[in-house]
Amino acid sequence: MSDKSPERAPATSDAAARPAASSSRDDIDVFLTRAKELAAAPDRASSGRLIFGLDATMSRQPTWDQACRIQADMFREAAAVGRLAIQLIYYRGLGECRALPWIADAARLGGLMSRIDCRGGHTQIRKVLAHARRENDRGRIAALVFVGDAMEESLDELCAGAGELALRNIPAFMFQEGYDPVCEQAFREIARLTRGAYCRFAPGAAHELAELLRAVAAYAAGGIKALADLKERRNSGAVQLIEQLKG
Repeated sequence: MSDKSPERAPATSDAAARPAASSSRDDIDVFLTRAKELAAAPDRASSGRLIFGLDATMSRQPTWDQACRIQADMFREAAAVGRLAIQLIYYRGLGECRALPWIADAARLGGLMSRIDCRGGHTQIRKVLAHARRENDRGRIAALVFVGDAMEESLDELCAGAGELALRNIPAFMFQEGYDPVCEQAFREIARLTRGAYCRFAPGAAHELAELLRAVAAYAAGGIKALADLKERRNSGAVQLIEQLKG
């Protein structure tokens, strides 16, 4: 797998992620307290910037098609509590990893996504983490959400990248499709290190993914209060996130 940084339109820097502190294996038990602190920061509610990472390798084609249809829910939910801009970053093929420009329009994002096809290749999650770090250094981001079904990289390197996000108070919401135990271990650890959250949804379950994306969009636009308000409206994604994060 290539070590290049994600390409953008225009291309991003080729700087590599720097190693960070090593990880331990504790449960996620401090997220809500930390999230309240993050939500209180003056730049969080005003920026509403969310990085949306997707695995676009061949196994992801069915969910990619679903994500193209349901991503508008993210904008609709965020609009209820504040403004939201989303940047899509995806990887596929032999080392290709690209980030689209920041977008605040659901139709435009859906149109761009519909023109991207999935291709066989290995995971490049490390590049996604490094890209989130660089974007935050340019302008504060509220969160990273990543959707994938596999992990084929060094867990230590991913933990180093997650540590860089933790130092910048960027929570990662790691959503796993399916039941791969290696993937689960990595996604849980990235979420734990960044004080984010891990959730799993059934293969091809568009409704489950839509609810999770709505929940994280509400968080990105309005912080933990918006997530709690969404839970009160019986959004299953918000319920799943908050219940797990409390555990």
